[in-house]
Amino acid sequence: MTFKTLGAAALITASAAVAHADDWTAYTYSSVSTTAAVKGMQRIVDRVAAETDGDLTIDLHLGKTLQIASADITQAVGDGIIDMAADFFFSGSVPLARVLNLPMLIENDEEWAQAYAAMEPTLVEAFADQGVVLLGSYRYPEQTIFTTFEINSLADLNGHKIRVTSPEQGKFIETFGGAPITLSGSEVPTSLERGVIEGVLTASAGGAKNWHEFLPYNYRFAVNYGNSMIIANTDSFNALSEDTQAKLRTIVAEEGPATTAAFLEDEDVQKKSQAEAGMQLVDAADGDVAMATEKLAPFWESWAEENGPEYVEALATVRQAIGK
Repeated sequence: MTFKTLGAAALITASAAVAHADDWTAYTYSSVSTTAAVKGMQRIVDRVAAETDGDLTIDLHLGKTLQIASADITQAVGDGIIDMAADFFFSGSVPLARVLNLPMLIENDEEWAQAYAAMEPTLVEAFADQGVVLLGSYRYPEQTIFTTFEINSLADLNGHKIRVTSPEQGKFIETFGGAPITLSGSEVPTSLERGVIEGVLTASAGGAKNWHEFLPYNYRFAVNYGNSMIIANTDSFNALSEDTQAKLRTIVAEEGPATTAAFLEDEDVQKKSQAEAGMQLVDAADGDVAMATEKLAPFWESWAEENGPEYVEALATVRQAIGK
């Protein structure tokens, strides 16, 4: 069959559909090409082109190179402005997913794996409601406390301004007398220099990799975990052949965990490098973990109840999965 048999309007429509299905635009919140997050997305792009024999090509854009705010990435994918993305700031569009980020709820890698597996079917449905296919995810190392002031226990947070990336992290800071402040990553360095903030919750292989020169102290207390979702526009995904869909899913299913593993490996590298550069790394004080868990547990319940039955069910699912 040739396009010559089609009318002019049909030709334009058909050509646009083919281009949309086979030549995608992807976006990542990260603006630094050397991070494990961007390297992982680039591997996905390269493998998709190779393993589909060019049937699907993806043009990856780094953070800030498109006029899309970090908080709007999932919406931009759902609206078809872009076809695919890695989104760390999805919680505004799919707030139910924040159950995985509640402070002190998930405390180690094993618990994360169990909790995510239990929640995944629910998350797939929640993203589908936004016009998005959830293909996979990757996770950052534990979010710990980096500061401009000396810190040896959670009590030392009292009276200090700390940058957070979610309301849940904000609750943690408030619990210990601090003032949570929400800023974009690009605002952090100048805000630290000017004293607008006095610390951040991040990972050694995350924000601290770029901001370590402003942060002489790191309290190795795991507040929570942060993760990114790898998503695609539903219409774009459905326009692919079944074979290409399957290959894309398989590639993301392999590269998501590989990105997580790369982050965990880089966490150890960055901790050593930051310590050698003069950062003071302090282990969590005896009793701080148990005390923080006791203080934050009621917040898990109130967070779920205030948001509705779906959230109550999600929290119950996670707690059952991790036995907590």
